[in-house]
Amino acid sequence: MSVHCDFSKVAFRVFGLPIYWYALAYIAGILSALHLGKVYLKKTHSTIAPEKLDIFINYAVVGIVMGGRLGHVLFYNFAYYCDNPLEIFQIWHGGMSFFGGFAGVVLVAYFFCKKHHIDMLEFTDLWSVGAPIGLFLGRLANFVNGELVGKASSVAWGVVFSDGIQRHPSQIYEAFLEGIVLFAVMIISFHRRSYELCGKLSGIFCGTYGVLRFVAEFFREPDSNFSQLLLHKTAINFNQYICVGIFILGYVVVGMHRRLKPPTMRVTES
Repeated sequence: MSVHCDFSKVAFRVFGLPIYWYALAYIAGILSALHLGKVYLKKTHSTIAPEKLDIFINYAVVGIVMGGRLGHVLFYNFAYYCDNPLEIFQIWHGGMSFFGGFAGVVLVAYFFCKKHHIDMLEFTDLWSVGAPIGLFLGRLANFVNGELVGKASSVAWGVVFSDGIQRHPSQIYEAFLEGIVLFAVMIISFHRRSYELCGKLSGIFCGTYGVLRFVAEFFREPDSNFSQLLLHKTAINFNQYICVGIFILGYVVVGMHRRLKPPTMRVTES
């Protein structure tokens, strides 16, 4: 028996103003990554001051929101937003690209680290451990919004969205893979002292995410006509090509650690 997904996008209202699940997911994800970054910072002898993580929050929000929205607009629904330009700014309705947000936050991290004289890979290592929490919450918000739907399916756990078609709950698959599984990989990697090789945690994050998202895409409807065309011609969609690129990036970053300066982070002995 299929489940019908017809949730409200609004979590609650404050003085009549709607507070959306999507916004709460982003806020909770960023704050969780910040908290976990500070927890792990205390376990190391990093030269990075804890207050730098607080300052970076402002940069991260700008990078994630602007990059994520621009990525969605440019690569997934450009024609629609050309006809409805004001909706570009209505991010509370959903429509964010992880790949765009990823590029945006990497870009602002580069300028932030350059400005504050911080080793960028050491910095991204700290954030990479908690990042899957935000991915998990974001995918749950996608499910509530009934967006980024899965392919039509007759599986017993199928979900019916507003179009009336029973589909794979691909958002839940992604929440499990990109959130829970990736988080477990990052926690295990940290406790196996991967942080001692500066950049390795960042590489593991990219490589693992690339593989897990590649798999999840087989259950998800293509996000655009171009992606659908690629799927028809090559058997994999546009997102999966990007996943391959992110996996290669992770592999390269992990391989770079030997050529980096000696890491500054060490476990504090009790």
